[in-house]
Amino acid sequence: MASEPPPDAPPTRRPGSIPDGLIAVVKADCPACSLARSVFVDLAERADLTVYTQDDPTFPAVADWVVDDTDLATSWGLDLDAVPTLLRIEDGVETARTIGWDRDRWEEFTGVTGLGPDLPPFKPG
Repeated sequence: MASEPPPDAPPTRRPGSIPDGLIAVVKADCPACSLARSVFVDLAERADLTVYTQDDPTFPAVADWVVDDTDLATSWGLDLDAVPTLLRIEDGVETARTIGWDRDRWEEFTGVTGLGPDLPPFKPG
């Protein structure tokens, strides 16, 4: 029987777990995700974003930074309540998250300015 790590033990990264950096979990059948499609592409180019897509492996683009999560294994592992969810992973550990599209919050979260200038500033997930 496996033992639990002590409460003060540092978190461990499982093999095959999500990469460090910015992570977005999305689905094509989500109005806020569809609205922010261009932002995901922009962040992939400017901030090395990795996108996990829950329902359509071609959303938001056919690219090497889009990961098929149609089995929801990653989403379940991250204990997600809604999409889009933007997360920061450092040393294999989630350090921050934000839910829904909120331009000001996403710019602060990512350190990237000028996100979605033609989009409404906010849409809940």
